[in-house]
Amino acid sequence: MKKANWLFLALALVLSVTLAACNGGSSEETSSDSSSEGDAEGSGDSEQVLNIIETAEIPTMDASLAADAVTMQWLATTTDGLYRLGENTQPEPGIAKEHTVSDDGLTWTFTLREDATWSNGDPVTAHDFVFAWQRAVNPDTGSEYGPYMMGGVIKNATSISEGETPVEELGVKAVDDYTLEVNLEKPTPYFESMTTFGTFLPLNQEFVENHGEDYGLEAETLLSNGPFVLSEWNHGQDFVLKKNENYWDADKVKLNQINVSIVKETASAVNLYETGEIDRVNLTSEFVDEYRTSEEFRTIEEPTVFYLKLNQEHEVLSNVNARKALQLAIDRQSMVDVILNNGSIPSGGVVPASFTQHPETGEDFREINGTLVESNLEKAKELWAKAKEELGVQEVELGYIGGDTEVSQNLDAYIKDQLEQLEGLTINVESLPFQVKLDRDKSMDYDIQSTGWAPDYMDPNTFLNIWVTDGGNNKTGYSSKEYDALIEKAGAELAQKPVERFETFLEAEKMLIQEDAVLVPLYQRALAQLKKPYVKNVSVNPMSPDYTYKYAYIEGK
Repeated sequence: MKKANWLFLALALVLSVTLAACNGGSSEETSSDSSSEGDAEGSGDSEQVLNIIETAEIPTMDASLAADAVTMQWLATTTDGLYRLGENTQPEPGIAKEHTVSDDGLTWTFTLREDATWSNGDPVTAHDFVFAWQRAVNPDTGSEYGPYMMGGVIKNATSISEGETPVEELGVKAVDDYTLEVNLEKPTPYFESMTTFGTFLPLNQEFVENHGEDYGLEAETLLSNGPFVLSEWNHGQDFVLKKNENYWDADKVKLNQINVSIVKETASAVNLYETGEIDRVNLTSEFVDEYRTSEEFRTIEEPTVFYLKLNQEHEVLSNVNARKALQLAIDRQSMVDVILNNGSIPSGGVVPASFTQHPETGEDFREINGTLVESNLEKAKELWAKAKEELGVQEVELGYIGGDTEVSQNLDAYIKDQLEQLEGLTINVESLPFQVKLDRDKSMDYDIQSTGWAPDYMDPNTFLNIWVTDGGNNKTGYSSKEYDALIEKAGAELAQKPVERFETFLEAEKMLIQEDAVLVPLYQRALAQLKKPYVKNVSVNPMSPDYTYKYAYIEGK
């Protein structure tokens, strides 16, 4: 997401989204807020309308092209895949009623429900999944996540995405209208979790092809088969989702409408919350102390990590000592305490804390590997001087792309000051809109980039396989045969040896961060929020999408 991962992604959306990773782990509601399905029936006469904000426009609603957390959030709200994230963040039946797995773990057979329809009345069938998945790995589509999520998982996905194999040979077929068979490259025990991710959503072939390049760019060029439909989309301003009355599980959906405004400034958002115009707001540091004692205040921990990507095609950043100097120059504790002030914690690596545990001992991944990069300005200066000597330079100027939200700009200014403690280094910050930043990442048009990752599924692989040579979301120029071999070994030879597989991931993270200094870890996100007490049964997910609204309702407003 890339949640994940999904690109899952931009520090520009630090307080509301993550790339695709999509983002964590416990229910959004406290025990007094949460409710059983039966309780939801008691929502009374309250108007079932939820009012919230995003800090960025939706780049696209085309599942094949989705590469950010904003898109993944609203795809998941409007579309059911085989499975979807339900209450308690567990996969629950979507279009699939059930599935079976062959003894060798390679063949998954999904039985689909026959009462699911698209918003134009067409039935949702196995053919919709075959078309969507083939389209996602077809090199002509230009999908980032199709090759990334399906490559090495679904049979022939990688060779298809590289143009070596016909798309029809992807390991997915419609046995009949309501039976989908999927053949995997290797046993993938977390594949059910993967099917909840946006890249695996179905598409109506006739509708998509009729709209061509306009598909998913307007409310009128989009079909839904999920709890809500995107009924209005005023680009850069707001959008509206309405209950899908033809949804197969419509009886469980209590909200009639979700209104989403695009608001980048926290002060403006807080004012909207105070005046009752929105029902939830994320707080920046200057507002946390003001509202900390409010009964509507809460902190949500997430398995979402943020870091700096370093473009190794740049002469200076190709030097490992220069990269290590940047890693050590930043005081992360002050950053989370002063700049964020929302419960976020310094990041010790790229795999977050409280995300995955050793299969034998139960010890947390982050506890085992510890803090791989400590802040140490004196050591940073030594490494920087060594790098300049090796490069034959005295003055270095590096571009830095960050987001255009208030929080992003504050963070980027802090990081600029920290890095410029290195003698002779000048950092030039560009604050970019979200889509522009995604485009710059895709083309590797940056020197340093602030970004982040939320898990696409519940496994260390979602954070570590990004950085293999020529990985679709790598975009750093990093290439290591040794690192590639570790990730390949974990995914193939050790796929059914959980202890050895886990320990291989531990080794890979050390190589990525400590030895090769590919990234500058920053922090693991937490959200400080205000939420109206009448908003019930919204879940926060550890992977994309950030929130599940299917069972949400308003009570007592």
